[in-house]
Parts: sequence; structure tokens; C-alpha cells
Amino acid sequence: MNITLTSSGRLARLPLALAVLAALSACGGGGGTEQATRMSFASAQERPEGVDPARRDSAVSLARELRARGGRVWCVPFARNVSGIDLQGNAGTWWSKASGRYARSHRPEPGAVMAFSPTRKMPMGHVAVVSAVVSPREIKIDHANWQRNRVSLGMTVHDVSKNNDWSQVRVMSQESAAGRVYPVSGFILKDRG
Repeated sequence: MNITLTSSGRLARLPLALAVLAALSACGGGGGTEQATRMSFASAQERPEGVDPARRDSAVSLARELRARGGRVWCVPFARNVSGIDLQGNAGTWWSKASGRYARSHRPEPGAVMAFSPTRKMPMGHVAVVSAVVSPREIKIDHANWQRNRVSLGMTVHDVSKNNDWSQVRVMSQESAAGRVYPVSGFILKDRG
């Protein structure tokens, strides 16, 4: 069984399994519908330390291809493709599913997956990949669908938790504006736990 989507006057056929996988991989994010038809990408020179450039380039390319076919870009497959951390299900389940399979931490490391906790505004949580640690309270992340159907690379995140434990953060969705405070479960590391 196939689902037919119209994109730029062309028909693209996707297997039902792909559509179901995308639905199950959903994540929350800030967003809205502004510029939903465009995605932002960093140039090839903007390669952070700690993230495998080939994996990142491949994830961005896959997201572009999916978007060109009229598909939705989600945080879960993007984070999985960039990090190599093989967890399934919506973003809100990643922290618990990582237990016993991957090392978990409350300190960011380049290449780790930052697991945002589910909230009323983000009921399925969110995941992002740490692309750089700037200071003890500032990191850069790469992620998808924070802004609806877009890939965001090198986005600044500040730790605003009282105990300096990265349990609460603000994401700089715009250069001069930090958004609301979001709870974070922690960081999932590529090394097996």
C-alpha cells in the first residue's frame, strides 16, 4: 500500500511503512508554520568538533531529499543519523530507552544526544545532537523540527539550571532571543553503558 503526496506538481509515492515510521518518530519543538516549506542548512565549512562530518552531511542530505519529496523532517531520525545512536520511538522515550544500552550523563559532550523531557508544549519530547561545547554553561546543537520541518545547525543552548546540571535550558531560536525554559533529562553518549 502506498500513500501519494503532491510536491511541486510532481507525485511522490512513499510506502506506508515509511509514513508510519515518520509518525512514530515524531518530536516536538518550538516552531509554527512560518517558512515550513524551506529548511535552513549550514555550509560545508561549518563542521563542529566531535561530530562525524560525514554522518552530519549525510543526515542533512537525507533531510533535504525527504523535504524535496514533500515529506516531514523529524528530530528523531535526524539525531539518529547524525549521532549513530540507534534508539527507536518518539524523542520523549529516548532517555529511558538508553538505560543499559548507552552511557548517560548530565554533562554535554560533542556527539552526544541531548534528550529534552516531554512537556505540555512538547508532549513527545525532543532530541538534538551536541555539536560543540562552548563553555560550562553554553553548547551548540544540531537538530531538526525545532522550527517546523527545518534543520537547524549550530544553535546555541544555555544551561539555566540552578545546580549547573543542564536540567533546564534555553534554546536561542533567534540570535538575540532566548526562548522559554525547557527541561532536559540528560545526554546520551555513543559509548555503550
